[in-house]
Amino acid sequence: MVDEYLRTRFRIYAAGDVTLGPQFVYVAAYEGAIAASNALGVSRRKVDPRVVPSVTFTNPSIATVGLTEEEAKAKGFEVKTSVLPLDAVPRALVNYETTGVFKLVADAKTQKVLGVHIVAENAGEVIYAATLAVKFGLTIEDLRETLAPYLRVYKLFCVNS
Repeated sequence: MVDEYLRTRFRIYAAGDVTLGPQFVYVAAYEGAIAASNALGVSRRKVDPRVVPSVTFTNPSIATVGLTEEEAKAKGFEVKTSVLPLDAVPRALVNYETTGVFKLVADAKTQKVLGVHIVAENAGEVIYAATLAVKFGLTIEDLRETLAPYLRVYKLFCVNS
């Protein structure tokens, strides 16, 4: 068991699978850097488990980060969601890979993105941008005003709003 600084009660730092956190190699690397830095007294960084992306490499892939609609509601958020089928994404049409969907979950009051869930051929590559949106509290408007090649993110909240 470790605290938010990855320190055990014996003042030993740990990272990766032994912490019983998410079992992904990228989580272990992230935690390893934090644990080493904290153990050496270089910094006092905390682990932020709310922004761990998850990817299941199937065909199509499934990727998720942040809260689901149900989790957000359970935490007391007034939720705004939008779903965009892949056949509305120009890049998917060009590649003939229209099986899938994007779902964004946002706080209806602040418009901040709380979670993103993707079923698509390249979901694992796209989830990184979604991770940044969740981690840094980007809003629906932030996404609408940001250029993205092919993926028309603004459609997510124009179509279903």
